[in-house]
Amino acid sequence: MITAMTVSMKSRVLAVSPMPPEKCAYALARYSRSPDSIHDSLEWVRTHDSAKFLESFYFQYGHGSIADLGHLVLCFEGISELAATEIEDEQVWDGQARSSRYQDFSRSGFITPPGVEDEAYSTAARRLLEGYHAIHARMVEFLSEKFPRPEDMKTDMYRRNIAARAFDVARYALFFGIPTGVGQVTSIRTLERQIRRLKASEYAEVREIAEEITQALTAAPACVWAAGSPAEPLAPTLARYVNPDEHAAQSRHDLAAWAAQNVTFSGEASQETVHVVRALDSHAEIAATLLYPVCERPFHELYDMVSGWSAAQRNEVIEVALRSRTRRDELLRGFRGGMYAFDLLIDIGAYRDLHRHRRCQQFRQEYGARLGFDTPQALIEAGLEPFYDSLMQETFLAISKMEGNAAHYLLPFASRSRFLFKMDFAEAEYISRLRSGIKGHFSYRAVAWEMKCAMEKIEPELARLMEATPPWIEDPLVR
Repeated sequence: MITAMTVSMKSRVLAVSPMPPEKCAYALARYSRSPDSIHDSLEWVRTHDSAKFLESFYFQYGHGSIADLGHLVLCFEGISELAATEIEDEQVWDGQARSSRYQDFSRSGFITPPGVEDEAYSTAARRLLEGYHAIHARMVEFLSEKFPRPEDMKTDMYRRNIAARAFDVARYALFFGIPTGVGQVTSIRTLERQIRRLKASEYAEVREIAEEITQALTAAPACVWAAGSPAEPLAPTLARYVNPDEHAAQSRHDLAAWAAQNVTFSGEASQETVHVVRALDSHAEIAATLLYPVCERPFHELYDMVSGWSAAQRNEVIEVALRSRTRRDELLRGFRGGMYAFDLLIDIGAYRDLHRHRRCQQFRQEYGARLGFDTPQALIEAGLEPFYDSLMQETFLAISKMEGNAAHYLLPFASRSRFLFKMDFAEAEYISRLRSGIKGHFSYRAVAWEMKCAMEKIEPELARLMEATPPWIEDPLVR
């Protein structure tokens, strides 16, 4: 017999105050597993050990969704721009880094990567910061002459706008070794994945940061909102169980070795800034995507090559990629896709901006100086090209004399590299519309516009829906 139950008309929405992330995850997980109210679940958590619950249900039984119920805030200070880029490389991630548009980075010095004691690195780094300062000063002067203050604009606002636009040009002389800060909000599950990835990084600084994260999770928070509030560790259970993601690192190594023996191209690689592929063969797309980060060719060239291979050849690539996979490892990012694959040959400053778009799958080839650098048109108009070109050439020469990936720290934001963004049409439309707006940086504005143009070639009917702003429409006094 079913008995009717009277439903209370009290509020159906209950706000829960912040609590330590692991206890929050425990409370909400118990709430979903019992008929009790959230009030009762919170009381239960106060008198029971959340660590034992997480160890049993999350780590032993694999109930991963539990870790999505606890969120925490971490801030990273005094890290390099390179490390910041690695930290932010999570799809399910919320955060922000220091902006290069509103701050003068010439005063912040630079970071020397672990193991580098060469005076040549310090000399090149100082030279870049001096160049950055000089370029900004000249660009403020040039832009002030070219765009006089409108009568209806306040002087302070005008100066801020001019300074921001000047920083847009000067940032080309910034480099991966400058210090920055990042604030992030993530779930426990995303943080676990992030720590595992960072612990297996090719960069010593990033591996050190991963260890510092685990230390921070087991200690009382460094910053509290209110004096006298509880200072419990944020995620001590998580910190005990996070190991490096050896599979991703080993897979990349194995694929690089395989590609060196089996992948050959004749002729120069395409130099298109933006090229889009709509892959019709998923098998070939996955194999080409797995090879992309360890090769130096555009994605469409890899995809065309792999499409001509037999199924056995493609499977060999996939088997190499999965050789080191264990039961606990997820499939690599290379197995994820999107309807459209945009291959971008752009400066790394623009990449830092576009990297913020999470609703897509992102891949990059190895950083380096082999693809040269971009030169802003405004810099040429201001008469700075000889100075700038000399600065870039000096920097690239210093990079060529350095060994290992420590040289990446000297790469100016002007340096070009290849990046692959795979997404659906909605995300392509969103990026093109948002990033082509007149308030944006001219570098990614051009990329967003070319994304629309590339779509017009393969999807003319859909491309009509992409309302991108042409880069020649601009208003430098709007930001």
